[in-house]
Amino acid sequence: MKKFGFHWLSAPFRTLSSSILVTILNVTLIGALSFSAPAFAAPTFAANSAAASSAAVVIKNNVPSRYTVKRGDTLWDISALFLQDPWMWPEIWYANQQIDNPHLIYPGDVLRLVYVDGVPQLKLERSRDVKLSPEIRSLDHAEAISALPLDVIDNFLARTRVTDDATLKGAPYVLGGTERRILVGMGDDFYARGEFSGNHATYGIYRRGEPYLDPQSGELLGIRAVDVGAARIKALQDDVATLTVTRANGEVRIADRLLLSEERTLASTFYPRAPDTDIHGQVLNIEDGVRNAGALDVVAVNRGAREGLKPGDTLAIFKRGDRVKDRVTNEQVVLPEERIGLLMVFYTYEKMSFALVMEADRQIDLGDILRNP
Repeated sequence: MKKFGFHWLSAPFRTLSSSILVTILNVTLIGALSFSAPAFAAPTFAANSAAASSAAVVIKNNVPSRYTVKRGDTLWDISALFLQDPWMWPEIWYANQQIDNPHLIYPGDVLRLVYVDGVPQLKLERSRDVKLSPEIRSLDHAEAISALPLDVIDNFLARTRVTDDATLKGAPYVLGGTERRILVGMGDDFYARGEFSGNHATYGIYRRGEPYLDPQSGELLGIRAVDVGAARIKALQDDVATLTVTRANGEVRIADRLLLSEERTLASTFYPRAPDTDIHGQVLNIEDGVRNAGALDVVAVNRGAREGLKPGDTLAIFKRGDRVKDRVTNEQVVLPEERIGLLMVFYTYEKMSFALVMEADRQIDLGDILRNP
């Protein structure tokens, strides 16, 4: 059985929220949140955004009036600390334009929960330890806390790529190794044939994986390109190149494809929110080919940019109701759907997306329903 929910909070703070998420590398060591100043009660306020117009901002009971951001925190952690619904972050966040990079939050910054005309706002006090001179601003962006635990996401993006049939068929392919070897490994030379870009010497080596098919329509949403390794061109004659394997996750085989690297990094400014459009989707795939998932697992979603999904969009996960027999009337009855968790989208393609499970009360299965929270 895979992990479910969160188990990282120390005992004095378990009542704050089971959904406060920390860095996956040390989930049992980070979680004791130190607060100063009195706590606020939990009034409810109407949300302003169109996406959440039917919802309400609910401040949790006994939240701190001040919170000092710590290294390893994420926006989801902080939002879940203050809000019953973490995706309502845009409704309380106040970006002080008098502060450099007001939408970025750094370790050491202090967040204050205040009420303006009865409406809650979370305001930022920039730590004096954070220096934002033009010379080091690019480094500071890297230091800002992220919406999600980056070690999980970066590891996934480094070994996962979605492409299409035309791209794979048109890419250069492996002919074989030197001395007519059919398998090559780290440090070995091999030959490949195809159209090589004159401006690029390094290529990723990929193998065609399973297609992503929409479970409702059967539409091909993408093809998984399995990361095999990387290679650098040593020589090029006409359309045949000699390359050296510079990174290998396994053996390089004949017909493996060579693709240029693509930029797949997370934007530092995305944050938890409800989608701008109505989303009706399903869990399409679970990372590593398993059939069920829990908290902090990556799942594929059968909706993408064309349906309006963006990084940061939060979706609720529902379990379909079972069909049971009514023993009184002998009729078949479908039980109601049950909400079992939340996920946040972190990377979108045109037709599909990848998301991280943030909360899971039960195991998440292929085909579970996804809708606006």
